[in-house]
Amino acid sequence: EQTVLLNAATAYMNLLRDTAILDLQRRNVEVLQEQLRQTRDRFNVGEVTRTDVAQAESSLAAGRSQVLLAEANYTASVATYRQVIGSEPGKLSPASPVDRFWPHSLPGAVAVSSANNPAVTTAQYNVDVALEAVKVAEGALYPTVTVQGSYAQNWLDTQSLSIMNTYNASVLGTLSVPIYQGGAEYSLIRQAKETLGQKRLDLDSARDQIRQNVVQAWGQLDAAKANINATQAQVQASEIALNGIREEARVGQRTTFDVLTAQQTLVNARVALVTAQHDRVVASY
Repeated sequence: EQTVLLNAATAYMNLLRDTAILDLQRRNVEVLQEQLRQTRDRFNVGEVTRTDVAQAESSLAAGRSQVLLAEANYTASVATYRQVIGSEPGKLSPASPVDRFWPHSLPGAVAVSSANNPAVTTAQYNVDVALEAVKVAEGALYPTVTVQGSYAQNWLDTQSLSIMNTYNASVLGTLSVPIYQGGAEYSLIRQAKETLGQKRLDLDSARDQIRQNVVQAWGQLDAAKANINATQAQVQASEIALNGIREEARVGQRTTFDVLTAQQTLVNARVALVTAQHDRVVASY
């Protein structure tokens, strides 16, 4: 159940991420097409050189290549969504993290997982089974008591017509005390105790594994939260830088290459933000 839930959430978020990235890459191509048009106009009036035009054409070709890659990723995510969810994706709503349902501290999260994780519960039951197996094996050394009773009633005894009916009851009790055994019982007891020790080690190992998984997931979640703040600041700074470089390019203080570089930096920052938002939600699950 946990695996199905995580796969579903991941497939949903992957499709949201790849849809947003595809939209970003398509808008980037539109911007690069406009940039190429402006560069060609400036080239026609002698403001820039042929090199600037070639740089704009190269950036546009690279942008179209990124669109093709984004389309391929989107198609793959749609196929995965169909496999995991079982239906074709419609219009997906934005998702929100679920870590608000978790304890607010790492020790609390570890305590909850150690108590409720299915792997730990399974290991605990295995310990209980092994403990009962030891008791069963030790039972072979104890005395055994068996009791057998019978009761009979006969009507109209053929041997004596004066007797209408007879009753007969008996009880037999048997006590068996082991005096000598070849050692097989002791061997089975030792084997059961060793198995019990193994199951207890398995329980400790399961708890350690779950703790490692929780700590690792908690660290990924913290990193994803911090990464969102960093990429948001990166996007804001890239937007400001691009606007400034465009203004400087109009007065000849910047080249076309500077504008194209700033545009690509902004696109990369926006893609990183979308990816960070995706990682934030998936890490919370």
